[in-house]
Amino acid sequence: MSALFQPLQAGALLLPNRILMAPLTRCRASTDHVPGALMATHYAQRASAGLLIAEATMAIPGNTAFWCEPGIYADAQIAGWKQVTDAVHAAGGRIFLQIWHGGRACHPLFNDGAQPVGPSPIAITNSELHTPDGKKPYVVPRELRDDELPAIVAGFRQAAANARTAGFDGVEVHGANGYLLDEFLRDGANQRSGPYGGPIAHRARLLLEVLDAVCAELGSDRVGLRLSPLNSFNSMIDSDPVGLVRWLAPRLNDYRLAYLHVMRADFFGQQQGDVLTPVRELYKGVLIGNMGYTPAEAASAIESGQLDAVAFGVPFLANPDLPARIKAGAPLNAPDPSTFYTPGPAGYTDYPFMH
Repeated sequence: MSALFQPLQAGALLLPNRILMAPLTRCRASTDHVPGALMATHYAQRASAGLLIAEATMAIPGNTAFWCEPGIYADAQIAGWKQVTDAVHAAGGRIFLQIWHGGRACHPLFNDGAQPVGPSPIAITNSELHTPDGKKPYVVPRELRDDELPAIVAGFRQAAANARTAGFDGVEVHGANGYLLDEFLRDGANQRSGPYGGPIAHRARLLLEVLDAVCAELGSDRVGLRLSPLNSFNSMIDSDPVGLVRWLAPRLNDYRLAYLHVMRADFFGQQQGDVLTPVRELYKGVLIGNMGYTPAEAASAIESGQLDAVAFGVPFLANPDLPARIKAGAPLNAPDPSTFYTPGPAGYTDYPFMH
C-alpha cells in the first residue's frame, strides 16, 4: 500500500497521502442551508485524508436539489463553513469545497415553487425525489436562455470567492452526476442549438466559462474539476462519452488545475466504457480516480501510473480514520445506508475510530 502514502503536489497544496475523501451529500445543514458544529466535527474527524472534498454546495440561491444541503452564497453560510474549515485545519487537514448548481435535478417544492432550469426542457425520468411531501417525480425544467448564462458563471465565481472567505484551501467545480454543468456537457440532456448546444465545443462552453471565472478568482492551482462521463445517474447519457473526454482533456491542460477528478464508471452499469485511459493519455495534470476502488486496487492504479490519487466515498463515510486503517491492514466499519441522508449524529459522527 506504500503508493497510497507518498506525498502528492496538487496545485498549491502538498497532500501528505493519496487517500482523498470524495464529496458526499449528507443533508446535515439547516433548512437555511447553513453548516453547523455537527458538520465541523464530521469533517475534522476525517482530516487525515490527503484532501477532504466537501459535499455539493449551492453556489447560487434558489437551486436546492436536496433537503438541507449546504450553500455558500449567504453570510451565515460562510460563517458556518468557517467553523468547518477551522476545525479541519486545527486537526491538520486540507479541505476543498465542491461548488454546484443542481440544474434540472432541483424541484419546485424545495425552491418556493420555482421551476428548475436546464439546457433543454427534458426531465429526469428514471428516479423520484425525496421531498417533505414524500416521493415526487422530477419536473420538466425550463430551458435557460443564452443571456441567462453569464449570471450563472458569475454566481460560481462569487461562490469561489466566498469559499476563500470561509477558509477553504480551494474549490472543486461540480461537472458531474447530471447537475447543471454536466447537463450542458452531455448530449442526452443538452439538445439545444446555438453557442451552448450541438457539437462538444459548444456543449462544453458553459463548463469552461465557469472554470475561467473560478480560476481567475482563486488561481487555477486551487481549483479542481469533477467529471462523470459514464454515469447515468439523474437520467444522464451521452452518445460518445470517450469522444467527449478525448476532446475535453487536452483543453483542460490549459488551465493547470490542482486536479481533475474522474468517476470511472456508471452507478447503474448502463453505460460501459473506459474513460480513464484516454484521460490519462491526454491530460497532463494530477488525475484522481473515483468509484468503487479497494485500497489494493487504488495502490495498484497509482503504482502503474494510471492515477495520481484515489477519492474514496462510502469507505470514508464509515471510517473517519481510513488512512490509518489502510496502513494497518485493519478491518473497516460497515456503513449504514439508512443514515446517509438523515439528520443528526447517527451514522455521521458516531462511527468508531480504530482502537
